[in-house]
Amino acid sequence: MKVLVLRKTEWPTLLLLACTYAVWALATTWLWEFSTPLAVVILGLAVAQHSSLQHEMLHGHPFRNSHLNHALVFVPLGLLYPYLRFRDTHIAHHRDPLLTDPYDDPESNYLDPKVWAGLARPLQILLRANNTLLGRMVIGPVIGAMMFWALDLRAILKGNRRIAISYLLHGIGLLMLASWWWVGIGKMSLGGYVLGAYLGASLLKIRTYLEHRAHNDFAARTAIVEDRGPLALLFLNNNLHVVHHMNPKVAWYDLPRLYRSQSTAFQQCNEGYVYRSYLEVFGKYFLKAKDPVPHPIYPVQKHQKRDLHND
Repeated sequence: MKVLVLRKTEWPTLLLLACTYAVWALATTWLWEFSTPLAVVILGLAVAQHSSLQHEMLHGHPFRNSHLNHALVFVPLGLLYPYLRFRDTHIAHHRDPLLTDPYDDPESNYLDPKVWAGLARPLQILLRANNTLLGRMVIGPVIGAMMFWALDLRAILKGNRRIAISYLLHGIGLLMLASWWWVGIGKMSLGGYVLGAYLGASLLKIRTYLEHRAHNDFAARTAIVEDRGPLALLFLNNNLHVVHHMNPKVAWYDLPRLYRSQSTAFQQCNEGYVYRSYLEVFGKYFLKAKDPVPHPIYPVQKHQKRDLHND
């Protein structure tokens, strides 16, 4: 089912990137003076779209030159994460046999059951709330960022130069972002921008909420959400997540066609881990957790990981 689609010039990606920057510029200038709430909402959409485009770029689009791709999305419109850290952790996440592992999958939302048992009761309550879709959208961006930064700080203090350089470059990117205001173009207040960036992070949590589940078969751990509405565009069809994991080099605009041509095979591969739309996801999990916080089959997965490393 693996199909590689590469084009000399991926015009849909370049056009969408240009539109995203234009919308971001509009939100932080004229629209802010016209309507503060509308500007914050539009900024949130632009930030979420930019993050989706960052994901596209780190997978080798739209150009074969990776440095050029990275330069197109390097400036951190969403403020929170260094792009180079996003790239490194996401590439590590694509080791499918290790998906959902609390230690080896950087994007896992599960904890080692032993770690969970040792947490204070208030923190357990907070993390349980974070496992509802509402919680993931409201407090998820803060929890995710704090855990990410804490792990990176620990690694930096232990001498990890690559991570330290990533944050240094992130600081340069933030200075480049701030220059929009220093030269007198940007009109949006700092508080308004932070709120818009947080909204963007919250929207992205809708996509990542159920992308993966704990399962004995790693091929069945990745979801399909057959949504074709605005959220699919905002997420660049990454809602068809198993298709992306099996074909990470396929451009976002080719994923729906690839899925339609082999939908039965993809659904058999992930053992029916399928949702018809994000409306269904909201209906099921807005106030109800889909998963427990402690990894439900971690002893099994740890054994699989040991076998994988031995091989």
